[in-house]
Amino acid sequence: MTYTHLTTNELVMIEAYYQEGATVSAIVASLGRSKQMIYKVIHYLKAGHSAYEYIFDFLPYHSSIE
Repeated sequence: MTYTHLTTNELVMIEAYYQEGATVSAIVASLGRSKQMIYKVIHYLKAGHSAYEYIFDFLPYHSSIE
């Protein structure tokens, strides 16, 4: 299986689902991503960060967004 980075849209959707109280299983079903990836993002969100911050902290193409 080839790994692809989350897109900005996917991160924003995960954040929205998280804020709505959606289950990880529901998010996985909606986005077709692994549970591990969704848990990683949710753990980051629970620490008080946003999807926007995640982009700049973890995604390799973030410098082109500035």
